[in-house]
Amino acid sequence: MKKKIAILGATGSVGKSTLDLVERSPDRFEVTSVTAATNAEALAEIARRTYAKVAVIADESRARELQELLVGTSCKVEAGEDALRSAATDEADLVIAAIVGCAGLKPVMAAVEAGKTVALANKEALVTAGALMIEAASAANATLLPIDSEHNAIFQCLAGNRNEDVSRIILTASGGPFRTASTELIAAATPAQAVAHPNWSMGAKISVDSATLMNKGLELIEAHYLFGLPSTQIDILIHPQSVIHSMVEFVDGSVLAQLGSPDMRIPIAYALAWPERLETPAQRLDLAAIRRLDFEAPDHDRFPALRLAREALEEGGSAPIVLNAANEVAVASFLGGAIRFPEIVKIVGESLQESDFSAPRSIGDVVEIDRATRGRVESFMKASCH
Repeated sequence: MKKKIAILGATGSVGKSTLDLVERSPDRFEVTSVTAATNAEALAEIARRTYAKVAVIADESRARELQELLVGTSCKVEAGEDALRSAATDEADLVIAAIVGCAGLKPVMAAVEAGKTVALANKEALVTAGALMIEAASAANATLLPIDSEHNAIFQCLAGNRNEDVSRIILTASGGPFRTASTELIAAATPAQAVAHPNWSMGAKISVDSATLMNKGLELIEAHYLFGLPSTQIDILIHPQSVIHSMVEFVDGSVLAQLGSPDMRIPIAYALAWPERLETPAQRLDLAAIRRLDFEAPDHDRFPALRLAREALEEGGSAPIVLNAANEVAVASFLGGAIRFPEIVKIVGESLQESDFSAPRSIGDVVEIDRATRGRVESFMKASCH
């Protein structure tokens, strides 16, 4: 039988890579639902191509356009937040959670509560609601499969091993476009420079997170919830070649590493076919041609986002929500030309200092803390500009 797939965020980079793999194996997969935030034209093209049963546009003002674009097909058009949650809980066997930011939180939680197998590319879901989501997954017997290359690597290295035998996990980071840049160059960085990642092809927001190393901080928090390890057992190592995607060290001193080309289709394929494997068109590693693999400790002085993220994880409660919300607002402001690159992390740090960290008791609490944090950050930035 074909595995039924729902793709939340089908028009983004992870969604496109997922579609590439699914369409190469039509005998193994069937697309049931596809969603997008605002791009009705791209979503309609995907729905037609995949014969999806349902196409959901988050922006309700684009629903009529999507409906017109899908005239003559049997695809059902829906719009809005409730429709996104419905797409995440339909007949699909596997839900690809690739909606960027906190917009993906409610649909992901709905899929988890429905007991689905959820392939997580949305790191914000675990960063902001990790404890709630892990508890819900346990209660509903849902399965969480990480798509982030680092967490997927750890997941692969842990296969067949006991968690109690793990000494630590090591998240690798490319170091981003400013790994060797001077403090002066970083201070003057433009959005175009910040999104020019040396190894990976990603969206603008995550590319900026890679440039500040906030992405690795968010992954630190995500790893804590996915693998149940404290901050003290999660290390970060700069590895500019992006060949080793992460490592697991065991109590006997053994270290297992997962290697591969920097192609998101590899971890996506692992999630799609799990517990089997799926052939991909990704370039094969030629270690003889690569010749060397380099490693270095992260520079917390030039990249203080890592310190802030670890502090937020250790503080607990709503601190990771504040960290993520403030970062999203600050990154958007930087991309829009309103603030300078170093101000991204400065704004996040000030937001953490001004917040209390009472733990959320529901997804509603998470959403409210996120909303309130965004409002405070936006007000602060407006006041600073006057």
